[in-house]
Amino acid sequence: MNASTNPATGKPNYTVKSCELLVAGANVQARLFTLAPGESVPWHYHSEITDHYFVLRGALTIVTRSPASERVLEIGDRHRLSPGTAHFLANCGAADCRFLLLQGVGKYDWIKAEG
Repeated sequence: MNASTNPATGKPNYTVKSCELLVAGANVQARLFTLAPGESVPWHYHSEITDHYFVLRGALTIVTRSPASERVLEIGDRHRLSPGTAHFLANCGAADCRFLLLQGVGKYDWIKAEG
């Protein structure tokens, strides 16, 4: 378990409006997130898994380093982040943002990256 993970729950140490674990296997998982306006997921990366984002409501801002990029995804948009890519997620809009996050294939980890 890394330092940015709560040892009691195995979950990252940040708060969002809602995060529902839909599927969890040895090498893949799916979560349904809701970010309230102004909420964010801190800078982090994963050593093995690829993140696949599918926006269902609102708009999701994804900022990355190496390569440096900022994207705003809207309803129906999707985006893929490769393992090792430091990223930051935010809801910069005025309404809730809801998205499906599929992660795999590989061992799940959540490693804090400096902001």
